[in-house]
Parts: sequence; C-alpha cells; structure tokens
Amino acid sequence: MTTLDDFAALAARDHGLVVVTTQRADHTMQASVVNAGVLEHPRTGQRVLGLVARSDSLKIKHVRVRPRVTVVARASWEWAAVEGDADVIGPDDPAPGIDAEELRVLLRAVFVAAGGAHDDWPTYDRVMAEERRAALFVTPRRVYSNGS
Repeated sequence: MTTLDDFAALAARDHGLVVVTTQRADHTMQASVVNAGVLEHPRTGQRVLGLVARSDSLKIKHVRVRPRVTVVARASWEWAAVEGDADVIGPDDPAPGIDAEELRVLLRAVFVAAGGAHDDWPTYDRVMAEERRAALFVTPRRVYSNGS
C-alpha cells in the first residue's frame, strides 16, 4: 500500500515538482505543475500535502468552490497520486488562529516542505505578501501508485 511518505519520497526525487488537478465549473479538469511537500496542517495537526500559490490563481479559485484535488508525483516510470479534500489559508482566505505573522511562517514552512531553500527570507516574505500567496493543503483520502 502506498503511503503519504512514499509520495513525499517520490516527489523529492524531482525537486518536489508535482501535477495538481482541480475541477473547473464545467467539470473539466485544470492541471498545473507546482512544488509540493508533506507537513502538518496548522489547524488539525494531520499530515497533509501542502503547496503555495497566488490567491488569484485558478487552482485556488477552483478549490474555494470545489475542494476535491488530485496531486501526482512522478520520477522516471514511477508515479504516486494523492486524492483528497483541499483547504486554503491565505490573505484572502483567513483561518481562525492564523494571523499575518503565523501566515508568514506557514508559507515558509510549506516552501521548505516542498524542497525549497532561500538565502534571503525577508525578500521571500515580502514577495509572498505582495503576491498575496496562500497555502493550499490537501488532506488525503486516497494515496496510490503504480506500485500498489
């Protein structure tokens, strides 16, 4: 059986690059390539898949209305998928108990979980705020792969 740890290990083999799919209003799928990683959800403590995106991105807009998401990682001929429910925490999607400072730290944590590193955190923080970046979390319902 494939686990979230298996997914994370596979995603890390390609620098955290994954494909995330969300559902448009016409029920077709929209896909994009993002960096994602596994971390604890800031409100539930559950291990989830997290990524950072602009608050005005299509993936965030779709999740606000239709929160089911599929994320696929691959390396060579191996692949794994996480299907689940998504939620967003960001400047346009406030969450109880998450103030601006906690959001700043949260965006860093998601970035690092996705394999990111930065040599100028103040600039990173400024850009995230200017671009109104949000954290998108996928709580797994199913995790599977071509090996399971």
